[in-house]
Amino acid sequence: MSTRSRPTCYQKAIELLAPRAHFRRELQLKLERRGYAAAEVEAVLARLAQEGLLDDVAAARAFVARKLRGSPLGRRRLAAELARRGVAEEVIDEALASLDDDDRPLARQVAERWLARDRRPPSERRDAALARFLARRGFSERAIVHVLRQLPGGEAAADPNP
Repeated sequence: MSTRSRPTCYQKAIELLAPRAHFRRELQLKLERRGYAAAEVEAVLARLAQEGLLDDVAAARAFVARKLRGSPLGRRRLAAELARRGVAEEVIDEALASLDDDDRPLARQVAERWLARDRRPPSERRDAALARFLARRGFSERAIVHVLRQLPGGEAAADPNP
């Protein structure tokens, strides 16, 4: 039998924050799931915020940066992912403020990666699959149409009114 005692709520919070920043709501849920009382969790969250260790804006910016490094997401998807994690709308707006409003270059980059893996010859079916992929990644309709128009033969495929 282990003689190790259960870590305090504060110790557990610090342990959870060590690998990466967390959102307030995310950390609250993790601590409560581990059996810490809601009042104790609230006190710890307040202390962490006062110490500068819990900052939703900084966590949201780090989240956005992390998501843009791998397989980039569009603004819509980033906003949805942050909202799903319980981040306040004003924090989401602040985190996304540094992003360029024109997501066409990023959509083009993502499309080029997708096209490099997709071995189908150019066709309306392939272009439709690419458009769906970009939409799921959160890119604007404007960016998707722009990307499709730049594909060989893409002018007709991207024009909704031929």
